[in-house]
Amino acid sequence: MSPAQVPTGGLPMHAAGPARGRLPRMRRLLTIAAAITLLAGCTSEDSSSKERTSVPTPTSTSNQPSPTSTPTPEEPEPLPWGPTAEEFAEAESIVADMSLAQQAGQVIVANYSGLEAPTELIAELSLGGVIVMGDNVESPEQLRRVAAAVQSADERPYPLIVSIDQEGGRVARVREPATEFPSYMSLGATRDAELATEVAQASGRELRAMGFTMVFAPDADVTTGADDPTIGSRSASSNPELVAELTTGSLQGYADAGIVAVAKHFPGHGSVPADSHEELPVQAATVEQLQQRDFVPFEVTIAAGVPAVMVAHINLAEVDEGVPSSLSGPVVDLLRTELGFSGLVVTDAQDMAGTTDEYGPGEAAVLALEAGIDVVLMPADARAAHAGIVEAVEDGRLSADRLAEAATRGVALMLHQQNADAAPDLDVVGSHGELSYQVSLAALTIATGRCEGPYVGDSIEVVGGTEQDRARLTAAAEAAGLAVGSGDVVRLLGGSDPGSGDVVVALDTPYALGASQATTAKIALYGRTPQAFAALVDVLRGEETGHGRLPVDVDGVEQLGCPRSPS
Repeated sequence: MSPAQVPTGGLPMHAAGPARGRLPRMRRLLTIAAAITLLAGCTSEDSSSKERTSVPTPTSTSNQPSPTSTPTPEEPEPLPWGPTAEEFAEAESIVADMSLAQQAGQVIVANYSGLEAPTELIAELSLGGVIVMGDNVESPEQLRRVAAAVQSADERPYPLIVSIDQEGGRVARVREPATEFPSYMSLGATRDAELATEVAQASGRELRAMGFTMVFAPDADVTTGADDPTIGSRSASSNPELVAELTTGSLQGYADAGIVAVAKHFPGHGSVPADSHEELPVQAATVEQLQQRDFVPFEVTIAAGVPAVMVAHINLAEVDEGVPSSLSGPVVDLLRTELGFSGLVVTDAQDMAGTTDEYGPGEAAVLALEAGIDVVLMPADARAAHAGIVEAVEDGRLSADRLAEAATRGVALMLHQQNADAAPDLDVVGSHGELSYQVSLAALTIATGRCEGPYVGDSIEVVGGTEQDRARLTAAAEAAGLAVGSGDVVRLLGGSDPGSGDVVVALDTPYALGASQATTAKIALYGRTPQAFAALVDVLRGEETGHGRLPVDVDGVEQLGCPRSPS
């Protein structure tokens, strides 16, 4: 694939830029936007999923890239997914000089054990990079050393991928002393795309300071509600247009921070009733139905210049019965042709049951590449995956051109990342606590009860949640001068089970509030960070007011939230 085959446009790593796509796709996005505008005029306040928001399109006047920007000679025009034509051509040249074994390694991003970088494995297989998981994390300083060791393990003229799942909420591999941000559903409750940009930029800067070059976020899944067992609060909303607006805002923030963002999990994991970590979920919806719901955020973010997309281990039954989407040529072709994505495509982790139940690591890697995937993430055995790819090319099963194409996309994207602004110093890590507090305060939703506090007296009794939840709320209460041990009962709901108290607070998804009993208020917090509990305490004491609005439908609550008074 050469740059001439790809339409121009894209999202530079450090600044907003053009976002042109294929004309039919642009017309379709404009049609979506027009439909959303029409629906907005007919919206009832009865259901959060019926609330419509304006979707950022290539003709939007929001903070997203403009489709009509003309690049100057000093700022080369990017491809739709980020790299410039010059960076892509350089990547083609680099890959052409690689051996088969080096190309096979380039398309693998492996996990590893322990707190030290797997430098020997990187050099042995010429890996494209690594992913850091929770058990690889000790401190920001240690992570920066690991990242430096990864980059020096195998001398190349471009950075290796040093990646991480850092969505916020329950999916965050690095926690304190880094800034902890609440779940992505918090941003859905704020309905504030500019805030999403600010959070992504802050998180991205902290990750870059620790040496990361890629983040597997934002989550572009549209949750279908309480029947979604996997994504839940990782999704911003059950409203596709709201998810699209917020994920596009997040992508701009990550680009501003100079880190490669990966939207996930195509074709949409928020609407299947099973967890791909444990089995292969079946997506029973038709493609037409998916186009109206799950595809919307991906289509909009692709138009805005998303550099990479992760494909899930989901059986899209109407398209390729029984085959995980991450190994399915027809499903990847939907992403490439129907949605017009020409950038980097990554599998979800290949050590998950959605893949390993039926395929060995070598076979899974080859099938992914045959399907049009560019990066094999976390194969169950990196050496077996590498050997499988090499053998498939030597046997003629896997086209050498297909492998080179996949490797070229990865190298081009990392050349582009290399040209971002320099990574900040480590002192930026943990410096965004006030922003995290503001997100949780803006998201906090009064689902039942009066809109003005205080909701408690001078003392509270904290029950429910986890030990850490109770400890964090206690610390926040005592810091604000609120006694803990007796008084008004504040019940914390950490999962799907309802509860009772004077004030009932859902810390994750808000669905359990419906069947809960509260004498004073039911509150959705969407987070368990220290700053989320500080915001909760300020609202309980009446010092602040919660103006978040439910981003999903919750049966049994009295209101979507408390709107702000006109200023």
